[in-house]
Amino acid sequence: MFNKIKAWAKQLKRKIFILYFAYRDERVPWYTKVFTAVIVAYAFSPIDLIPDFIPILGYLDEVILLPIAIWLAMKMIPKAVLSDCEVKAEQLMKNGKPKNWIAGLIIILIWVGFTVWASIKIFQLLN
Repeated sequence: MFNKIKAWAKQLKRKIFILYFAYRDERVPWYTKVFTAVIVAYAFSPIDLIPDFIPILGYLDEVILLPIAIWLAMKMIPKAVLSDCEVKAEQLMKNGKPKNWIAGLIIILIWVGFTVWASIKIFQLLN
């Protein structure tokens, strides 16, 4: 069973790399580029939207939401682009994944904004 999970994770990683190259390709429509870029940025981000330390929900994004988003993006990208990007992805997998610190910063700002908003609401309720 562990080998199946490991193979699934490697396949998911490969698809993220394919999307990484696909969103930069000129043959991909702009709306697909935007959707795909968000998925890739989130996947490469060192910070999760839902932190992993939250029981059950912490892994919801990696186990359910991210694979669904990847599947949708793959369906939106032209087949010719996918085949070209698969070759590039295989090469990149040998070298390691890039980090997207901008996406990480955006996610931190979302959490800070949510925390400030929640604090204001709680303060208003107490007064």
